[in-house]
Amino acid sequence: MMAETATAASESAEEVPVRELCVNGTCVKTDEFEAKLDEGNIEEAESSLRETFSLSSEDARALLGKLEYQRGKMEGVLRVFEGMDFQAAIQKLLPPPDEKTPPRKARSRPGSMQAVSQQPAGPVIEALYLKSKCLQKLGRTTEAADECRGVLDAVEKIFPLGIPEVLAEKKLQEILSQAAELLPELWKQADNYNEVMAAYRRALLSQWNLDNDCCARIQKRFAMFLLYSGVEAGPPSLAAQIDGSYVPRNNLEEAILLLMILTRKYYLGKTKWDQSVMDHLGFALSLCRQTSVLAKKFEEAMPGVFPRDDRWKALALCYVGAGENGVSLNLLRKSLHKDENPDDLVTLLLAAKICSEDSLLAAEGVEYARRAISNANGADEHLKGVGLRLLGLCLGKQARVAPSDFERSRLLSEALKSLDGAIALEQNNPDLIFELAVQYAEHRNLSAALHYAKQFTDATGGSMEKGWRLLAVVLSAQQRYPEAEVVIDAALDETAKWEQGPLLRLKAQLKIAQSLPMDAIEIYRYLLALVQAQKNSFGSTSQGEDDRINEFEVWNGLANLYSSLSRWKDAEICLGKAIELKDYSVESLHQKGVISEGCGQVEEAMKDYVDAILLDPDYVPCLVLLSALMARTSTKMLPVARSLLSDALKLQPTNSMAWYFLGVVHKNDGRIADATDCFQAASILEESNPIERFGSML
Repeated sequence: MMAETATAASESAEEVPVRELCVNGTCVKTDEFEAKLDEGNIEEAESSLRETFSLSSEDARALLGKLEYQRGKMEGVLRVFEGMDFQAAIQKLLPPPDEKTPPRKARSRPGSMQAVSQQPAGPVIEALYLKSKCLQKLGRTTEAADECRGVLDAVEKIFPLGIPEVLAEKKLQEILSQAAELLPELWKQADNYNEVMAAYRRALLSQWNLDNDCCARIQKRFAMFLLYSGVEAGPPSLAAQIDGSYVPRNNLEEAILLLMILTRKYYLGKTKWDQSVMDHLGFALSLCRQTSVLAKKFEEAMPGVFPRDDRWKALALCYVGAGENGVSLNLLRKSLHKDENPDDLVTLLLAAKICSEDSLLAAEGVEYARRAISNANGADEHLKGVGLRLLGLCLGKQARVAPSDFERSRLLSEALKSLDGAIALEQNNPDLIFELAVQYAEHRNLSAALHYAKQFTDATGGSMEKGWRLLAVVLSAQQRYPEAEVVIDAALDETAKWEQGPLLRLKAQLKIAQSLPMDAIEIYRYLLALVQAQKNSFGSTSQGEDDRINEFEVWNGLANLYSSLSRWKDAEICLGKAIELKDYSVESLHQKGVISEGCGQVEEAMKDYVDAILLDPDYVPCLVLLSALMARTSTKMLPVARSLLSDALKLQPTNSMAWYFLGVVHKNDGRIADATDCFQAASILEESNPIERFGSML
């Protein structure tokens, strides 16, 4: 077998030019050959090489091409290879025609032998690879890709089961690995994406005995291409599929499969750890909302792969994405322990974000947010606005469970102050603008709320349905119903048909507020027609969370409308339709109680209200109606009614009906001064009652 060495250089084709050639133990200076090549005497240089080292014509040309490549003369390489018949040279290396090729699915073993020509394949294959590299550097990428594919085709013909280790063709295996990695990159440069897919899949499915590191690099690049190229690959061909194996249906599934195989290799120690693989896997699993799967991959990692607090933080993010906030918060608490990393800004902000969604955790969230604000200095100062925003949200949630009116008022004022501080730092944050609008609305500062609601709509270009809804609700609180209706109509013009359900229900409420119940009924009928069209288009299924036109809400809203008109029979029919869709819900129990009370069935109404409160103790409409019913039924129930109304006002301090019935309870109990205050509060709040509760906007 021909052996080549070069002084001060390795055998790699990428190294600097050599000054000496050594073949089969014979070494000569390269000056003579270089001079002939510079003069254009390629045949003479070839002849001289053949005589010096007793080489075949193909091997001599291959060696000359390599010498030119190492000198950086790309055009010279192509001139040398123009006189070389690659196909004939490869044909000489093929196994005898009478030798049967074993099945492709059989893996080659170290001890297996194949009938292969005794001539070394390395020089010819390397020459073909170098030709491809030259064409790439000259910008002829399509030609380069064709030549690179020729390298793989040749090796596949010569060694159908891969290059056996016993033949000691280590240089050839190295060239094969480089060509397998290069081919998809060349097709990318040539903008031929179908060939890119084919090249990647061929490299991963062929019997080329690629080492683990090379295979890992190809898998990672293929996964990245599937994720970020924007080209839909489609499933692998039937020929590449194995019976009973999992076949990915799209780019995302195939990328996730590749990345999960890679992480498995890392954890088993078969290849070097690459943090970016976990980053790509996290992105891919987040797209399909499978962050719980990502959490398992973090949990599988051996200790030491990730720093302990980084692993906790990553797991916390995964569990937040999976909706398991409790598990996530426990992990963050461990990370924020005084002996771990108590001042990590991102961890503090994430913990505060989780706490801001639960009134019972809000006080803990306030502490996290304040620590985050104090640590947002230097390079992290831009996160101070995020901390102030989360502080405002936590304080607002904490106010809902405040033990006294004074404490609630203080917390709400602090919440508003924090959000004002945040908006000064993040003036273009739409989410913050929206939250500030809701906070001002709940404080009944309707002018400021309207200002920020308009600002949110402008900032989002009118693309967010919740912005239009908030704007209409704020206008309704100002008794500007025609303007609110104009807003809803504008929103409907910008909204797809299947997305119009919440807007149309809001428009129906506006009609009711303007004493136009028949117009509201017509809107509900149109909604029911849309529901039927939705069923015809997407199939008749039970109501799902993704249904934008929710049939249950339509029937329940219509039942409520008929109840307000004292049309109890119609209300019962509509409620029955709603119960068929959702047989046990707090809304249907509430509406059932209203109908029972309207029909004079006091005990049945009380039972329905109690059932609703047992189902949801914080459902304010039932707390208010049950209290009112108790106050009318017996003076002995006044203390219970007063307690229930106090609970309702803790949950919704601006509920005018709760204040009114609390005044009734005080009056019946002989506390005239307290009753007067309650009636006054109810009267003031009624003047700014919105058609939909502001808190429901968040």
